[in-house]
Amino acid sequence: MKNIFARIALASILVSNLALAETFSTLEQVKNNEIIRIGYLESEPPMSFLDKNNQPVGYSIELCAQIVNGIKSDLKNPNIATKYVPVTASTRFDALANNSIDILCGATTKTLARAEIVDFTQLTFATGASLLSLAASGIDTIPELQDGKVAVVKNTTTIDSLKKAIQQVDGNATIVPVDSAAEGIKAVVSGEVNAFSSDQIVLIGLALTHENPEQFVISEGVFSFEPFALAVRKNDAEFRLIADRVLSRLNRSGNITPIYLNWFGGYIKEVPPLLEAMFILNSTPE
Repeated sequence: MKNIFARIALASILVSNLALAETFSTLEQVKNNEIIRIGYLESEPPMSFLDKNNQPVGYSIELCAQIVNGIKSDLKNPNIATKYVPVTASTRFDALANNSIDILCGATTKTLARAEIVDFTQLTFATGASLLSLAASGIDTIPELQDGKVAVVKNTTTIDSLKKAIQQVDGNATIVPVDSAAEGIKAVVSGEVNAFSSDQIVLIGLALTHENPEQFVISEGVFSFEPFALAVRKNDAEFRLIADRVLSRLNRSGNITPIYLNWFGGYIKEVPPLLEAMFILNSTPE
C-alpha cells in the first residue's frame, strides 16, 4: 500500500513539474527581475549591429525597444531595464530555449521547421538571398560563380536556398560555411572566396558600413524568399501577444514607416510595394 501511495505522489510531482514547464511565463520573470534580455547578432546591418560606440542598433533593435516600452506599460513599471546579449546564428535559438535571452532581434527568417522549437511574432520584414562580390570580379549572378567559392553563414536558411540555386544552373561552386556576416565579407575582401551570400538587405548594410563600399557589387536579383520575424520562447503566448500588439499598432498607425526610413532611407527612398503590403496585412486590429 505504501508503494502505491509513493508512486501516486511521484506521479503528482512529475505532473506538477511538467505543468510548470509548460506555463513558464517570460512576463512574470521580467516582472520579478525588472530586466528584459534582448538577443542580437553583432554584424547584420541594418537589422542588428554595433555602432561606433559599440552599442547595439538597427531596424530590429528599434522594434524590440518599442516592445520593451509595451512591456513596461503592461506591467506598469517604467524601471524595467534592457540587457543586450550577443548571440550567433548557431546559438540564437538555444539562447531562447535555455532562458539566456527573452526575445531574439535580428535578421531571422521565420520557417515552419524553426517554429517547432521557438515561436515567432508577426512578420517584421521581407527580403531574399543574394550575392555580394568584388566589383572587379565580374560576378553578379550564380551562374557566374562557375567553379568558385561562396561563403555563407552557418545555420542559416541561405545555405539550403543557395544549394538549390546552384543545382538549378548545374553549377559547381563550393559553399564555404562561416561563423558570421563579418567573417563572410572579410573572406571576399581577402580573396579567400569569390562571393558572400546572405539576405540582400543585410548585404546592402554590410557594404554601406564598410570602409571601402565602392569595391563591392550586390546582385539585383534574389533566389529565395526570406520573411523576417522576432523569435520568442515556445508556448509563451502572453509574452508573444504583447510583442504582436506593439507591432500591429506600429503598422496600423503608420509609425513603422519612419522606423523603416531611419534604417533604410539612405539607399531605399520609399517602402517597397511588397513590404508595404506586409505592413498592411500585419495591421491586426485590437
